[in-house]
Amino acid sequence: QVTLVESGGGLVQAGGSLRLSCAAPGMSDFIAFMGWYRQAPGKQREVVATITRIGLTFVADSVKDRFTISRDNAKNTVNLEMSSLKPEDTAVYYCYLHTSTDGRGFWGQGTQVTVSS
Repeated sequence: QVTLVESGGGLVQAGGSLRLSCAAPGMSDFIAFMGWYRQAPGKQREVVATITRIGLTFVADSVKDRFTISRDNAKNTVNLEMSSLKPEDTAVYYCYLHTSTDGRGFWGQGTQVTVSS
C-alpha cells in the first residue's frame, strides 16, 4: 500500500507564506514524478506544480514566480514553497505520486490552505 503523508497547510494572511510537504515513506517502486494539485470550492482540480525524478519542473502560470517545487528522491519527498499568497490561492491542496514501474497514480488526503484578505 502507498500512503502519502501531507503537512504544512493552514490559515495565513494575504502576502504570507506556507510550506507544504508530502512524503511516501517505504515507497520502493520507481517514482516518475510527484506534484501538487489544488481544488477550490466549486472549481475543478487543477495542477499547481510537478517535478520529475531528474528535477524537471512544471509550474502553473497562476502561481509562477510565487511558488517553488522541490524534491528529495532519497526521502521520496516533494515540497512546495508558497510565498506572496493571495486569497485566490485558497483551496484544498493534494499531493500526487506517479510511478514508472506500473504507471499507477496515488493521491494524498488533501490539506487545506486558506488565505485571508
